[in-house]
Amino acid sequence: MTTTQPNRALSVLTGQALTPPPVWLMRQAGRYLPEYRELRAEKGSFLALCYDSDAACEITLQPIRRFGFDIAILFSDILIVPHAMGQDLTFTEGEGPRLDPPLKAADLEGLKPARHHYLPIWETVRKVRANLAPEKALFGFAGSPYTVATYMVAGEGSKDQADARLMAYADPARFQALIDRIATDTLHYLSGQIDAGADAVMLFDSWSGSLAPSEFERWVIAPTAWLVDQLRQQHPHTPIIGFPRGAGEKAPAYARETRVSAMAIDESTDLRFVVANTPDSLPLQGNVDPLALKAGGAPLERALDEVLDIMRGRPHILNLGHGIDRFTPIPHVEALLARLRS
Repeated sequence: MTTTQPNRALSVLTGQALTPPPVWLMRQAGRYLPEYRELRAEKGSFLALCYDSDAACEITLQPIRRFGFDIAILFSDILIVPHAMGQDLTFTEGEGPRLDPPLKAADLEGLKPARHHYLPIWETVRKVRANLAPEKALFGFAGSPYTVATYMVAGEGSKDQADARLMAYADPARFQALIDRIATDTLHYLSGQIDAGADAVMLFDSWSGSLAPSEFERWVIAPTAWLVDQLRQQHPHTPIIGFPRGAGEKAPAYARETRVSAMAIDESTDLRFVVANTPDSLPLQGNVDPLALKAGGAPLERALDEVLDIMRGRPHILNLGHGIDRFTPIPHVEALLARLRS
């Protein structure tokens, strides 16, 4: 007889504290892996990989095969949503994404929706779930409305998100309309991922830390709370993880007011502060510094041990505070996992 092993990640997301905690790493499927670079060279552009469900499935599974992580996260990009909303999307090597037309100089109403772009992403989810052991969780994801809006307004990434922040101050009604449209599309997109087999979904608000407190409340917390409520009505048993990167002292309010199932913490946020100011039952994810992983050795051991010490007895998924640096040596990932599992 065979017995099914428990899904450790989902156990944590329902409130259990496990030792060692389940683990995955942001950007675990990516450029630091030779098998990814080989497939990327074969397929060409990053966007082509995202829309090729066979290739995206393979990339999603690569780090699971190599490292045995507890969680696979969908290989995709947060800018699939603006592409489906009607902006043209390209990725230029060394320059990053470009969205056209930038909404700082164009009207939202002029975009022609192209929701067919969601179909290959949902197919990737189906294929990964079919090829993933049941004890391994599959996380879907999307960008949160504010972070997606920063790219749509500027037409590209930026250091301070000034174009979007300026629109939010100067024309809040216009910016609100954009946030609302993104939230509606994101609900459709994430619901489709859950229907296709995602065990949990994650909302990445990568640029939330650029906002003043009152703006954070309006443009980060409010639309995220709406999304959580709507997703929960449609999928009451699916955990929703929020990642308000750079939220700092605003993180407890984010957890409380959005009612996310779990919260991911970036490396710049004091984990002890978050633990002290959120309910003991709230699962947390994080937050080893990606550069400590890149450094390896004693710095990595100290960073890992500190996180594990702070989180002892609390529902916790071990992760980085943000994505793996592309030049991170693979032996450093192996060392982190060996120390965690020992």
